[in-house]
Amino acid sequence: MVVTSDSFGKMEFRYPSAGLDETCGRVVRLAGQRQGADPVIGQSVLDLATWSEWVPLASADVPRLPGVYLARRGQNGPMVYVGMAGERRGEGLRGRVRRYTSGKALASGLGEAVFDRALADAGWLRERLAEVESGQPMRATGWGRAALTWADLHICWAVTADGAAARALEDQVLALGSMDWWNRAR
Repeated sequence: MVVTSDSFGKMEFRYPSAGLDETCGRVVRLAGQRQGADPVIGQSVLDLATWSEWVPLASADVPRLPGVYLARRGQNGPMVYVGMAGERRGEGLRGRVRRYTSGKALASGLGEAVFDRALADAGWLRERLAEVESGQPMRATGWGRAALTWADLHICWAVTADGAAARALEDQVLALGSMDWWNRAR
């Protein structure tokens, strides 16, 4: 992988294998290729980095590299969250996403944002109560996975050189302020 940065701080990544991202087997946009307009993201976000295609969170095969991820509701719904992952013990984005999909991240970041909204949905909460009343209560991680299913999240991501670059890119996306983010204020 070749990493370059322009004078505006935009990080771009080139993979020597003709566009194949060897870390996750997905075709990525090479540096210098213009991405098509994505009405969900908006050009201002597209211009900040080279983003992967949108995929369902539950089946996302993200790289073990630091970076930033965007989440939206449904296949074409609004963007609701931006998060980042540093090196994370060599797991990077993959480690962060796996914490969410396992249901183990109910009290941090995207997991907490999703869980808070699921708990505010009376129908979703009634389903959980019915499970308890029928003698089939789920463990907390089961509730976390059920909340993620309820949210129907899709993600895309951009790889960065390190955790500091990921934090900077996340801050740049949040600074655009054009979305109703689920992120808590820092």
